[in-house]
Amino acid sequence: MKPQTGEKLYIYMSTSEEAVSAVLVRAEGKEHQPIYYANKVLQGAESKYPPIEKLTLALIMAARKLCPYFQSHQVTILTNQRLKHIIASPNASERMTKWAVELSEHGIEFELRPAIKAQVLADFILEVTRKENSTHSREWEMFVNGSSTSSRSGVGIVIKSPETNYMEYAITLEFPASNNEAE
Repeated sequence: MKPQTGEKLYIYMSTSEEAVSAVLVRAEGKEHQPIYYANKVLQGAESKYPPIEKLTLALIMAARKLCPYFQSHQVTILTNQRLKHIIASPNASERMTKWAVELSEHGIEFELRPAIKAQVLADFILEVTRKENSTHSREWEMFVNGSSTSSRSGVGIVIKSPETNYMEYAITLEFPASNNEAE
């Protein structure tokens, strides 16, 4: 749902060991309606950031991906962390100080998260975002092989489940086919 120009928008964020996510919402009465979400799989050193830096990274990622919203609306971050004070702290790390300068361009407000509301959506997005090289793959894999002779054509399919169960299928084609890509 597209927000009206100048309408106040809110961001809920969530972090895990593997990813960060943010959900941009608009208030409609007492309910928050999602507008956009953004997520990022953490790479290399990012996965070793302390939790508060991961939360700040989620905000930076949202500010970069959703820049037009940040420029045309007042954006309020709803969090149960003291993010505003930590970002502005003179004892903050160099990375946090750099991010604080970048975020200061947007005039972001911070409020203590009053209730869960759209936080559930941010948590869900985080849950389904995972590393591509995760050792706990839940993806199915499919392998296809074709064959043709002067009299027949067929296709072989092998499907591998996340639990490493294999299902093999052989299909005879009832029409002429060729292995020659030029034909």
